[in-house]
Amino acid sequence: MASASYECLFLFDSNHYARDPGGVSNRVQTMITDMGGEILVSRLWAEQRLAYPIKGHNKGTYWLVIFNLDTLKLKDINRACQLNDSLLRHLFTRLDARLVDALVAHAQEKVVVPIDQIERLGAAAAVGAEEEEEVGVEVDEE
Repeated sequence: MASASYECLFLFDSNHYARDPGGVSNRVQTMITDMGGEILVSRLWAEQRLAYPIKGHNKGTYWLVIFNLDTLKLKDINRACQLNDSLLRHLFTRLDARLVDALVAHAQEKVVVPIDQIERLGAAAAVGAEEEEEVGVEVDEE
């Protein structure tokens, strides 16, 4: 099994989320853990007006999840998301292993990681930087 780290931004129907915030978010977490995934971060990101209507909704609730999962299970989770009536949209992004710790710390808001450093790491990963020392992360603690 090849495991990888993923970030997913889920867009919930705000009406469903307002009626049962714990239930809606727990369904997504349970979906991931039932497929053998390990949740690293799961949190509310924002609730806001949408730029355009999606499935007749003008407002949505964004939920961020960072998790580890066997790459072969991603297709199954994608299908489960399509069948979830509380989800309007979702987007899975595979994370570079060198970015995971910084992104998890930033999402947990335990430390401040300047976005330019995360972008610099992402750019280095995109061009195939081989040594971690070349693109090290400095973390500013609060």
